[in-house]
Amino acid sequence: MLFAAVYVVGTVLLVPGSVLTFAGGLAFGLGIGFPLVMVSATIGATRAFLVARYLVHNKVESLMQERPKFKAIQSAVGEGGWKVVAMLRLSPVLPFNLQNYFYGITDLKLREYVVATFFGIMPGTLVTVYVGAAGKAVSGDDGSTLKWGFFAVGLIATVVVAVFGAKKAKAKLKEHGVGSEKSGDTTVQRA
Repeated sequence: MLFAAVYVVGTVLLVPGSVLTFAGGLAFGLGIGFPLVMVSATIGATRAFLVARYLVHNKVESLMQERPKFKAIQSAVGEGGWKVVAMLRLSPVLPFNLQNYFYGITDLKLREYVVATFFGIMPGTLVTVYVGAAGKAVSGDDGSTLKWGFFAVGLIATVVVAVFGAKKAKAKLKEHGVGSEKSGDTTVQRA
């Protein structure tokens, strides 16, 4: 419970999610760490979304309006809704914690945001928790070659799936003008 609370607060305070996610895998292993991180990250992301929507909307909006990339993404979210959110969760176009605040100023419905976030962060979360869990497993007393082999094969498979998903998401986002050199009349920088 303490880890979940720290994760939720850390997400709202813009602490890098990868550090917390890795720590979840290291502390709890894959079996407990993955679901714990998924739930904690989704709750934290939802809280940040709500903070942006109801408490600091104008501040976030003024910060985002100065950046052409955010305008392009906001337009894509307006057209594609939760699908674009899920794809952006797979792609490193925007850091996870910034996305949470950014989506709070869009017209996206909360329910759609939560579902897209939960499923969109799964591949990256799995990879990061897996790496943490592998570190925990191999640092124990039984660091056998077989255990190392299973973790290596599992990690490679997980990374391949995550990279494939990210490439597909990036291609789809380019269709919406996000992540490309040009988006309409607005120049968009690569992330």
